[in-house]
Amino acid sequence: MVSTRSAFYSKAVHTHRVPPHMYFVVSAVFHYLGPAFAVLLFVRIDVLGVAWLRIASAALVFALWRRPWRTWARLGGDTRRLLVAWGAVLAAMNACFYLAIERLPLGTVAAIEFLPVVALAAGAVRTRANLVALVLAVAGVYLVTDVHLVHDPLGITFAVANAALFALYIAVAHRVATSAPITGIDGLALAMLVAAVIALPIGLADAVPAVTDPVALVAAFGVGIASSVVPYVCDQLAMARLARATYALLVSLLPATAVVLGALVLAQVPSIMEVAGVALVMVGVALHRSPTPASEVSEPAMREVTA
Repeated sequence: MVSTRSAFYSKAVHTHRVPPHMYFVVSAVFHYLGPAFAVLLFVRIDVLGVAWLRIASAALVFALWRRPWRTWARLGGDTRRLLVAWGAVLAAMNACFYLAIERLPLGTVAAIEFLPVVALAAGAVRTRANLVALVLAVAGVYLVTDVHLVHDPLGITFAVANAALFALYIAVAHRVATSAPITGIDGLALAMLVAAVIALPIGLADAVPAVTDPVALVAAFGVGIASSVVPYVCDQLAMARLARATYALLVSLLPATAVVLGALVLAQVPSIMEVAGVALVMVGVALHRSPTPASEVSEPAMREVTA
C-alpha cells in the first residue's frame, strides 16, 4: 500500500511539474485542429452529422478508457445534475459551433467565442500588468473578428450562441475540475456520454451516410479525438491548477490558434489586421501573471492522476 501511494504521489508530482499553461497550449491547438479538418468533411457528411460523430466518437473513447458508469452509482444527486448539465452544454455548444464554422471563417468564430469570457478574465485583474494584458488581448480579438461581422447574420447568431455556451462550459468544467467529488476526467467522460445521447435526435440522421463511407467514418473518429478528447482532457488538467479568471484570459489564445490553423489547413489566409490581432493576443497572454502561483500538488491534480 505504501509503495502504491508512493507511486501515485510520484506520478502526481511529475504531472505537476508540467506548467498548467502548457496543458492549455495543447488544448488550444487541438481545440481548432480537429474542427479545421471537420470543415473538410462537410462535403461528405452534413454539418450536424459531423458534430454528432465528433461527440459520439469521443464518448466511445472515454467509455473504453475510463468506464465512467462505475462512478455514476456512487455520486450524489447534485453531482449527477451538474454532469448532466455539462453534457447538455457540450451537446448544444458543439452543434452551434459546427453550424457557425459552416458559414464563417474559423478565426472569426473563435474570436466571437472569446467575447463572453472577457468578464471572467476581468476577475484576474489584480495588477497593472494584468490589466494591460487583458486590454491587449481584447484589442487583438477585436482586430481578428471585426472584418467579418456583417457577412452572415445566421452564422453570427450560431457563433454568439456557441460563445455563450463556451463561457458556461468554462464555468461548469472548472467547477468539476476543482471541487466535484469525482475526478475531472471521469466527470468529463460521463458528461460526454450524456452529450452523445442528447445530441442523438439532431445528428444521427445526418451521420448515417458515414456508415457506408469508411474514409469519412475514420476521419470523423479522428476529429472526435482531436477535438473532444485531447483538448478537453488538457482543459481539466489545466483548470485543476489555474484560477478560472486566469484560464478565461488564456482563452484569448484560441482566436490566434484558429487563425493560424485556418490558414494552414483551410487556406483561409488572414489579413494584415488579423495578423496584428494575433500578435496583440500573444503579447497580452505573455504579460499576464497568475494571481495564485501553483507551488504544491493540489488535491484536484492528485485526484486526476490517482484515479
